[in-house]
Amino acid sequence: MNKTAINDFNEIVTGRRSIRNYNPDVKISREEMAEILEEAALAPSSVNLQPWRFVVIDSKEGKETLAPLAKFNQRQVQTSAAVIAVFVDMKSEEYIETIYNTAVEKGYMPAEVRDQQVPAIKGLVEGMSFEQKKEMNLIDAGLVSMQLMLAARAHGYDTNPIGGYEKDRIAKAFNLDKERYYPVMLISIGKAADQGYKSVRLPVDTITEWK
Repeated sequence: MNKTAINDFNEIVTGRRSIRNYNPDVKISREEMAEILEEAALAPSSVNLQPWRFVVIDSKEGKETLAPLAKFNQRQVQTSAAVIAVFVDMKSEEYIETIYNTAVEKGYMPAEVRDQQVPAIKGLVEGMSFEQKKEMNLIDAGLVSMQLMLAARAHGYDTNPIGGYEKDRIAKAFNLDKERYYPVMLISIGKAADQGYKSVRLPVDTITEWK
């Protein structure tokens, strides 16, 4: 883990900024990036389908491919250690048996519970329209993306979620099946070259009702 890791949860949350300018000399090893993604993937998902998929763009060639697809976010692409493209797998149900069998093998779930849940989940997913499944997956992708950004902070790095890019072209650009993998966001990650800006949040009384 990075030597500048942060263990204070309050600092992780309150110190997060959307960083657009990174120190280009700071790289993240693929081993540490895998740790960050593993921690991010502990996020919850609907019936534990874990539909998120990541493309870590950290090579010169990868960034050259990404650059024309993120025209308004060139600083993040050029200076970050990596840009993580978050997708959802619209056929994530193919992993149901792998996930639930592993849960049984590890002693997390009785076999009889698996045998009840797997057919029920398959039936549920098969009955969904594309839009229903996409809506479910996008919620899960939001959860994993936020957890990824907090995990990055815990490792001493900063991030910026990016929604403005060529979503209709990115899957094909990185050799993914466009019909199966639906793009969610880009997340730049690296060592901040500046502190970023604080931003205002609406007060709790404005966004909450008590019943």
